[in-house]
Amino acid sequence: MKIFLTGVTGYIGGSVAKSLLEAGHSVYGLTRSTEQAAAVKEMGVEPVIGSLEDTDMLTQYAQLSDAVIHTADSGHRLAIDTFIRALHGSGKAFVHTSGSGVIGDDAKGEYESQQIYDEDTPFVPIDPQKERVMINEQVRKAGVEQGIRSIVIAPSMIYGTALGLPRESVQLPLIIRKSKEMGAGVYIGEGVNRWSNVHIKDLAELYLLAVENAPAGSFFFAENGEQSYKELAHFVSEALGYGGHTASWSMEEAVGEWGGVARYALATNSRVRAVHARKMLEWEPTGESIQSWISNNV
Repeated sequence: MKIFLTGVTGYIGGSVAKSLLEAGHSVYGLTRSTEQAAAVKEMGVEPVIGSLEDTDMLTQYAQLSDAVIHTADSGHRLAIDTFIRALHGSGKAFVHTSGSGVIGDDAKGEYESQQIYDEDTPFVPIDPQKERVMINEQVRKAGVEQGIRSIVIAPSMIYGTALGLPRESVQLPLIIRKSKEMGAGVYIGEGVNRWSNVHIKDLAELYLLAVENAPAGSFFFAENGEQSYKELAHFVSEALGYGGHTASWSMEEAVGEWGGVARYALATNSRVRAVHARKMLEWEPTGESIQSWISNNV
């Protein structure tokens, strides 16, 4: 297939591009600059210079391609609306990237949620997640009403070395950098809040399976294990040579330095199970555990 991919220079997008190319697909990759275009071309991707605001260009490449995978800004309504209009009635795949944070709470690191979600578990999103949930529903609904093979993938905490351009994920690198600054593995509050996690290699494989085989309107969590943030802090401390010493960071200080990502990505619970991916797509994650990756790479 010819696949139009947004976010090709990013952590997820570059890794997905690598997986697609290795499977024999060709990729058009959206990039903002000529400087990035050269690096994208070296990956084997055909660079498309532009932005998510360029609706004519998005429409052109969506219609030129056999499928669209959107890994750039998951809240960019204009781009999402444009892709849905461009693909209307085509039967082509449109894979949209969300995140397991949509089912997150507001624990502030103070408690471990006992609720574990799969793709069919009902939930009511907290206010900061409502827009993302509405977008997910819009994309899935397009698969029912507009003749698009629309798919939503919601990764949990992603870790591992990027398969494309050298990029980092969000959550774990923040913890590692702050731990180096403080000389101890850092967590927020009590650190007992838990997140599921997934290796980037396994996530890229899920995108490949989804764009090739997933039915219209489908939704997939991506995970292969879970840890509390205090456990992650301990792993980081051991890897950095701090002897497992950990330290709590207050919610107020964390938000003051990192903003909303501290409260809603590092201090929440997001416990999910990738039931649909395993059953519907026969996805079998094989990447090393997050503990092993931290030990070998930090």
